[in-house]
Amino acid sequence: MTETDHDPADRADPIPEPAELDLEERVRQAEERAEDSRNAYLRAVADLENYRKRVAREVENARQFGAERLASGLLPVLDSLELGLANADRADAATLAEGQKGTLKLLLKALEAAGIAEIDPTGQPFDPEQHEAMAMQPTAQQAPDTIVTVAQKGYALNGRLLRPARVIVAKAPDA
Repeated sequence: MTETDHDPADRADPIPEPAELDLEERVRQAEERAEDSRNAYLRAVADLENYRKRVAREVENARQFGAERLASGLLPVLDSLELGLANADRADAATLAEGQKGTLKLLLKALEAAGIAEIDPTGQPFDPEQHEAMAMQPTAQQAPDTIVTVAQKGYALNGRLLRPARVIVAKAPDA
């Protein structure tokens, strides 16, 4: 070999082949994508943890303060009852009855504001989902299976039954 001939193995810093460059670049890009994916995963985990904490706080607040609207509506009822009791010895029966009617109106308004609806089914067909039959009463004035009397009104909270109405249901008269 002459001095002008060079053996590729004798070179200290060989020039990389195009395939080697391509492979190194692909590895670098894959590492970047892996790091980006890891960062996105960590952000998603942190976001999920923050969401869980926020929902837990909201559930706890709803549990603690869920009755706040109802309680605020009941305070005027309490005030009215206290005022009536404080003046009971000086009032006549008509004044007391008027005070009770006013207090009842305040209570019904507070219940309505809280989403509590009264179930008063007089004259309606009996519905076992909404009513509790206490007795059957023979009558010719109303159709069978119709409510004749409401012994105790029922109540529903936003459409969900709290207490069924206790009723007496019509039946055909005995022949």
